[in-house]
Parts: sequence; structure tokens; C-alpha cells
Amino acid sequence: MPSIAKQLRYRLEWLTITVMAKFIPLLPRAILLALASGLGRVAYLFDRRGRESALANVRSAMACGNLPHANPENLVKESYRLFARSACDLFWSARLDKENYSQFIQVDIEDQAAFDQATKEGAIWVTPHYGNFEWISLMMGYRGHPLTLVAQDFKNPLLTKIFSHQRQRSGHRVIPSHRAMIRLLKGLRAGEHAAFLTDLTVQPDNAAIAIRCFSLLTCVTGLHALLHERTGAKLIPGMAIPCSDGTYLMKVLAPLEIPPNCPPAEIAQQCWDAFESCIRDFPQPWLWMYKHWRYRPEVDGDRYPAYANRSKKFDRWLEGAKHKDDMEQ
Repeated sequence: MPSIAKQLRYRLEWLTITVMAKFIPLLPRAILLALASGLGRVAYLFDRRGRESALANVRSAMACGNLPHANPENLVKESYRLFARSACDLFWSARLDKENYSQFIQVDIEDQAAFDQATKEGAIWVTPHYGNFEWISLMMGYRGHPLTLVAQDFKNPLLTKIFSHQRQRSGHRVIPSHRAMIRLLKGLRAGEHAAFLTDLTVQPDNAAIAIRCFSLLTCVTGLHALLHERTGAKLIPGMAIPCSDGTYLMKVLAPLEIPPNCPPAEIAQQCWDAFESCIRDFPQPWLWMYKHWRYRPEVDGDRYPAYANRSKKFDRWLEGAKHKDDMEQ
């Protein structure tokens, strides 16, 4: 049972989000964009922990030879502004429907034939915490391809229902990550679609996979890789790139070319690599304030952000993952 103070905080959070959900769709697009820009600036100033994590992330990526010309403070400020815009747009999406969404979302499909085939057969659609990752799934629903979305429940249970309602607006189904594997397997084998955020960091356990993200090891969900291994469903990356005029460019990349008997770790790495080149070119829309590297390995640990912790469990898990890969090869 949460403490009285926590219950009060949960209620205040619920009230704030409820008001936003009702108020934001009433705003004209231009005013919404100005409001989001202001909220992003305020969040940068007052979110000390998030700001410090974001700056640490950028500097670690730079120290590894990535983003050589970046200005960390300017990059993080812009990241806050674009994330605030995406958060506001989740509620403003109440004004979108299958008739008007194309006024705000330009769709660029890299391989139209493969896309058409995947929409008929069922596929695994993946995206990172980049740009408007909420709208890229809504777009799929408005085009007639409803998805099953895997989402973590909020620590505040009162918020989970609100956000699930927003995400299901175009016909999707949101399910929790707990026991999602069985439901998704059944759905994919029946020709349905599944969607994931693939840069979600998780505890080092049997369901996790180690990938190199900006040259640094991180522990992410491997559910998309395991589902591809078991079903053969196409893995299709996509990204929602914010444009200066307040619209978005939805880039749907060609399906990943996964060789037969490819280990899940290599599948997950290939998936991330498809995103990283885009993020390097335009890094601001990535969610830099998220703790992408929670664990610091023994080797080269000084290259990791200051918030990353040493973990014997992580070291043992890495060693076990390496041994498993060696056995599979």
C-alpha cells in the first residue's frame, strides 16, 4: 500500500494529466507548438536529474568518437523541447483521424512491396525512443494496420489507463510486458502485428540482450529478436522524425535481412544499428535524458556515464551471454 504522501502525489499527477488530455486537443496547432517549446525549456531548467543524465549520455557518446561536433548543452535543450512536443502531441492526437492524419504525417516507405507484403502477413514493427514514437504507431492504425503494443505500466497506476487510451486511439491494443511473449507469439502466427520500443533498458536476466549502443554496452529487451527467431515474422524498423514546421516524417525502413539461425543478440544489434546511423545524423530527437547505460562493465568502465553502476550480476550475465554466443557459433 503506497504511503499517504505517495497517494497524494499520484492523485496530483493524475489530475494534471487528465487536464492536459482534455485541454491540449482544444489548441490550434501553432499554439500547441509554442506551448510545447516553452514546456521543454522549463523542463530543461527544473529537471535536474534528467538534465544531468542527458548531459552525461551525450558526453559519453562523444568520448567514444560519436557526435564529434555536438554541443552537449544545446543538444540536450533541443532534446527536451522535442520530447515535450511529442508528449503534447500524444494528447493532441485526439484531433487526428484516418481522413486528416496525412496533413501532419508524411510517410516515406523505403520498400513499398515489402511493406505491403508485411502488412498482409503480419510483422514485428520496431522503433526507438526517438522523435514522436507515439505517432508512428498511430499512423499504422489509421492506415488500417492495427498493432499490439507492448508498454510498461507506469509506477503511478492511475496514469496507465489514460496513456493506454491515447495509444489505442487508432485501433491498437496495448498489453503489459508481463507474459507478453505468449500473447504475441499467438498473434504473429495468426497474421497479426506487434510493435516495440527496442532501446528500453531492462534488468540483466534471461529475457535481456546486450547490444552496443554508441559503442557502449547496454542491457535491452530481446523480445523482438526472440519473436523473430520463433516465428520468422519480418522485422521492420521505423522512425518518426520531427520537422521544423510541426509535422513529422515517418520513415519506414526496409525489413531487416536476418540470415538463417542468426542468434537473438545479433538480431537485436542489427536492429539497433539501423537506428543509430539516423540518430548520429540528427541526434536531438533521441530521448537523451533516459538512462540508456545503467550498468558499468569492468573493462572500459570509465567511458560510461557517471550514473552507471558496477554490478556483479551484470558482469556474470555478460559472461554467460558471451559463452552462449560462442556455443551457438
